[in-house]
Amino acid sequence: MSFSAVAPKVFRAVLALDSAAREGLDPVLLELVQIRASQINHCAYCIDYHTSDARKAGETEERLYQLSAWEESSLYTEKERAALALTEAVTLLPQGVPDEVCSEAAKHFDDKELAQLIALIFTVNAWNRMNVTTRKTPGTE
Repeated sequence: MSFSAVAPKVFRAVLALDSAAREGLDPVLLELVQIRASQINHCAYCIDYHTSDARKAGETEERLYQLSAWEESSLYTEKERAALALTEAVTLLPQGVPDEVCSEAAKHFDDKELAQLIALIFTVNAWNRMNVTTRKTPGTE
């Protein structure tokens, strides 16, 4: 299914949300967050898309390869680690988002940045759910 063709109004709304969510966030950080959420959600299309964008933003191959095991890697800053932990908590929502995850993120992001980061996380989750459900695969438009 081409979601953009059959539900163009919804698709445009998610595009607008995506654009708004990116404002003020570091381009490399936002791609890491989107890749990590996409890995968790098994969205091959989004992993492919955001990995390409991460490379264009200057991300290294080594960090991209280690992203799925970021907790065991020494390649990520404390700020990136806080963002990735928040990404996992918001994406999975096992029993909500733990206080310690929120507190750690708040140490590295001011309120505006944190709001933008949360918006980015729920937006990439919307894209993942749209693309996985409609069977969108890398190499398709």
